Amino acid sequence: MPSGALNKENVPPRAYREIPASALGKRRKQGEDGNTDDHDNSKRSQLAVGPRKRGMKTDALVHHGRHFGRTINMFCNFNNLIREGILQEAEMQSNDLELEDLSEHERSEHELFNKLLRLCPFLVDRLFSDDRTNEDVLYSAESLSRGVSGARSDDLKTMKVAVIDWITPEGGVLLLPLARNVKTSRGFFHDVTGEHLCPTDYDWKDPAVRAALRSGQLVMTGLQWPRFLYRNLRTNPNNAWEGLFRSKILVLAYKHIFVSPSAASGESRSTRSGNAQIHSMTSISTASLAYIAALLRFSLSHWHVFSRNDKNADSERFYTGILEFLDDPSEAKDVEDLLNWWNGQIFPAQSSYHCGQQSLPPSSALAMLREQRVREERSQLTERPQQSQT
Repeated sequence: MPSGALNKENVPPRAYREIPASALGKRRKQGEDGNTDDHDNSKRSQLAVGPRKRGMKTDALVHHGRHFGRTINMFCNFNNLIREGILQEAEMQSNDLELEDLSEHERSEHELFNKLLRLCPFLVDRLFSDDRTNEDVLYSAESLSRGVSGARSDDLKTMKVAVIDWITPEGGVLLLPLARNVKTSRGFFHDVTGEHLCPTDYDWKDPAVRAALRSGQLVMTGLQWPRFLYRNLRTNPNNAWEGLFRSKILVLAYKHIFVSPSAASGESRSTRSGNAQIHSMTSISTASLAYIAALLRFSLSHWHVFSRNDKNADSERFYTGILEFLDDPSEAKDVEDLLNWWNGQIFPAQSSYHCGQQSLPPSSALAMLREQRVREERSQLTERPQQSQT
């Protein structure tokens, strides 16, 4: 799914057209029939958190917005997404269209809208209700945006501290110490963070390259991928996929955000559920991988404010470029292998990758039980021909 199209920079805006009453019908009826998701509508109505007006301190949408930004899209314009989703739903109903009948751009946006509804089933009641107002749309969009920005701020606050431990040599120290809460001396101004951030098309060992990056003569854009995306910070010119998105520091950052900070440090002392467990994640998404890469890149840098409009950091283009690449159908086979590898790192209990790599000890009780069952089945097979002959 090309996420760069979500801002609709090249498409005539229609976000503030009046939403017709016909947009309320089918989605609302689906909710009443219980066909929207695997959530029972009657229970969902009772469990929908809070009134649509500002009656509660924190709306459930803020909570879901945090997960949406981490795992689906970090730079989503919810106001446009929701309004366009309702309008598109009305057009599909009136013209009897399916998702496959839409243009590629319309289909990608409406698929994102459907992902939002699956994540927040009670939004069907809010957005397709007979008494819905424009204030409801604005409030829902604002709550979701608050969740995304809040999660990103919290994650960056802890990651910028933890990343110092991740880049420190095991059993050693950084020759030039780095402050945990001050980023001024990071980025290309430090040899270690600079090597991690150095674009793959530059040689960090070249003094002229280091000087040019520090002075700003060479500018790293969001389209240039840093070396920390690769295992051991090394690329293979003959196979650019080798080691891509499989670096140790990327795995540590993912565990830090989705499992627990203690899991990233190799300990399991956390007594609180991590973000993955809270939201019942059992596999990673391409968007969550792009999210972690963008936050890790910013944590290693000397930039102070994470903003989609910051041309120096160019974070949105970096995030969008990774997401578009991983969602490119032509890369599907390598991406599938990559996600299987990642699921083995983050969710080993649910991963077929790790299950296939581990062999069962022959002396274990489970191995003996399986062997016993095989012997019994073989014995039954040999007895059947003898019985048929008699």
